[in-house]
Amino acid sequence: MSHQSALIASNIDEYLAQHERKELLRFITCGSVDDGKSTLIGRLFYESKMIYEDQLAAIAKDSSRYGTTGGEVDLALFTDGLEDERQQGITIDVAYRYFSTDRRKFIIADTPGHEQYTRNMATGASTADLAIILVDARHGVLTQTKRHSFIVSLLGIRHIVVAVNKMDIVGYDEKVFDRIKADYGDFASRLDLPDVHFMPISALKGDNVVTHSPNMPWYSGSPLMPLLENVYIGSDRNMEDFRFPVQYVLRPNLDFRGFSGTIASGIIRKGDEVVSLPSRKKSRVKSIVTFDGELEEAFAPQSVTLTLEDEIDSSRGDMLVRPGNAPKVDHKFEAMLVWMTDEPLVPGRQYLFKQTTKVVPGAVSTIRYRVDVNTLHRQPAPSLALNEIGRCAITLSAPICFDAYRRNRATGGFIMIDRLTNATVGAGMILDREPEDGSADHWGDASEGGLQGSASEVTADEREARYGQKPVTLLITGLAGSGKTTIARAVERRLFDMGRAVVVLDGQNMRLGISRDLGFSAAERSENLRRSVEVARIFNDAGILCLASFVAPDEAVRQKAAERVGRDRFLVVHAAAPLEVCRDRDRDGNYRRADAGEIANFPGVSAPYEPPTNPDLVLPTHEWTVGRCVEAIVDLLESRGMI
Repeated sequence: MSHQSALIASNIDEYLAQHERKELLRFITCGSVDDGKSTLIGRLFYESKMIYEDQLAAIAKDSSRYGTTGGEVDLALFTDGLEDERQQGITIDVAYRYFSTDRRKFIIADTPGHEQYTRNMATGASTADLAIILVDARHGVLTQTKRHSFIVSLLGIRHIVVAVNKMDIVGYDEKVFDRIKADYGDFASRLDLPDVHFMPISALKGDNVVTHSPNMPWYSGSPLMPLLENVYIGSDRNMEDFRFPVQYVLRPNLDFRGFSGTIASGIIRKGDEVVSLPSRKKSRVKSIVTFDGELEEAFAPQSVTLTLEDEIDSSRGDMLVRPGNAPKVDHKFEAMLVWMTDEPLVPGRQYLFKQTTKVVPGAVSTIRYRVDVNTLHRQPAPSLALNEIGRCAITLSAPICFDAYRRNRATGGFIMIDRLTNATVGAGMILDREPEDGSADHWGDASEGGLQGSASEVTADEREARYGQKPVTLLITGLAGSGKTTIARAVERRLFDMGRAVVVLDGQNMRLGISRDLGFSAAERSENLRRSVEVARIFNDAGILCLASFVAPDEAVRQKAAERVGRDRFLVVHAAAPLEVCRDRDRDGNYRRADAGEIANFPGVSAPYEPPTNPDLVLPTHEWTVGRCVEAIVDLLESRGMI
């Protein structure tokens, strides 16, 4: 497993060339305090024979003073280098370590577990390909575990290893591991974490770190080190969209003029046509120059100098792209922002925004909401304090060239800089949604367009007297496979047999008719629910009970639906089956297709699902029978005076 090779003695040049060609994997370790992050890294180095003898001797000496492992060597001291870290037994700063094996080179970021150092954790995660989230087997999934999982999802890390540590303390109990796996899976279904691996380990004893542990024969998955060596990250990099931010115009003499920088994404070849943004001047690539000579093609993340056939004007901060595949160029956009300084964010205050190679003055015009990363709930916020995360509308003094962060981390990320101190105060991820103040909002009041509705000759009281019921829209929301439609149909049957006027609106049926023109993006799901809510409102106006069965994954959209129907006649029921149960119930193979990337924006797999904040009723459909769920809904309607 060590990087030691016979080539070191026989052919050092070939060894160095071979080492240079190895693929690089950047990963972080994160989790709650004392989950064993630093110990795990120390164990990885120790088992892989990456710790020098003098380092090991120093660690053994310090273990008697700072160690927490009794008489054993405390491998956590290998990364906890600060005096305060060793005294307190915690990680404060981000510690980077480098090592290699026969297959790969690695850069590890050991990130802090304390909530007050969330900004440090975000810094370490910003360039990572993989995250190891440690969970203490004794304590299970904690608040900080959820916090770090949310940040990992927000920063677009696709590969996650949930390492259940300290299995030796719980007697290597498989049931403990299974319970934590289920708890984490239920929480993670609301996040965008496409590739999650669960692994029972003991960082202190070395179980399942480099080789399979004989203490856990029930675990058949890969140990940690082989997984790190083999996880496929090639598809994570965007090789479709060519983006070349110009960093420097190289002019060593009168006969040479080239544009230097690092390719942010995509591939470029000699002779390819390019466009310079924002000027939109076109030319072709004449040559691709590097220190080692000219190349026929180059790709991300190589640093190169491009010469063009035409003398077009392009300077630092501009971007070279392909015609027909350009990023958005605008001075307004929406972003998720991590605030990283003690002084709160003030909307309207001028900051510097650095994105790729361009620095532009601007301001946060509006804070849409703050995210409680412990519960994932959205809250109104006048400002953002240290370590808080929120969605913001940003307005710059000049346009920039950007993509959504989910598509391109290089052109979709930015930092905010204080204009007086030059300190980095925030880090942002640009969203793929249009600014809310510049896009058409179909949820708005249609009367603003000069339209007027007509009132019925039949009053609501007359309808209530005729049907013996108060109209209500009961939204049953949950993941695909949670049993929403089955329950809705059963409740419809029950209410109809009771003599009630009732109808079911099903999400799939709506897509076969009124919403057949819509896809499954977040915006299109919102529009599907909006259309369905309008139909439900018409049913309610006619005095009819409406049972609406929809995934409706976005809490904000559900709140809009409640406002549209009327909060006094809108109830929310959450079909709360865990993700794994929904997967097992799936007979159409939708979850499998979503895992394979064949279905995009699938809630619980490739798109988040936000459980209702304050549902009127929660149905554990994985535990209750359909009949019991029906009784609970009927009881709810009776208790609210609807029937």
